[in-house]
Amino acid sequence: MTDSESGTGTKAVRAGRGGKRERLVRAAVRIFHEQGVEKTTLGDIARAAEVPLGNVYYYFKTKDQLVEAAVAAHCAQLDTLTAQLDTLPDPAERLRTLVAGWVDQRETAARFGCPFGTLASELDKRDDGLDRAAAQVMRALLDWVESQFAQLGRADAAALAVELVAAYQGMSVLTNTLRDPGLMAAQGERLRSWIDGVAGR
Repeated sequence: MTDSESGTGTKAVRAGRGGKRERLVRAAVRIFHEQGVEKTTLGDIARAAEVPLGNVYYYFKTKDQLVEAAVAAHCAQLDTLTAQLDTLPDPAERLRTLVAGWVDQRETAARFGCPFGTLASELDKRDDGLDRAAAQVMRALLDWVESQFAQLGRADAAALAVELVAAYQGMSVLTNTLRDPGLMAAQGERLRSWIDGVAGR
């Protein structure tokens, strides 16, 4: 279907995608995931966002500022996700749904790895504050998962949270290394069964 057939023009479509800054941040999240921070240039991000390179500097003076914005975007995405999961009445179901969401991204994981895990791993090699910002996002995920296990009455909630998140990161690495999305599907099913066992079901 063309723009004219759908009743929208190109300008309307672009306007609906948000402002230039938002488009740049979304593009940065995607390109950093696909190429890595070090290989990515501001020009790459500008092209992906369909923003003239000269305009990028109005919003972000350096690539590091875009990296910082990308980390903040991951944090916001996590907040949105956990808020949606919190609408489910049962903590075990919230955890199973979290795992199902990870598995749904298995094709992307097979090509590029975990969207945030790969970024955090790359930033960990730096010592400029961005490594600590990335760690805070991972800590937020761990804290939320821990709270779900705590609601299940588990005294070992913190250890279980580490086990679940570490299992996800591990299966993401293997799925990416072996280019095998089926591996994540199988491991995801195992994790959902494990959650049921932890919940006493």
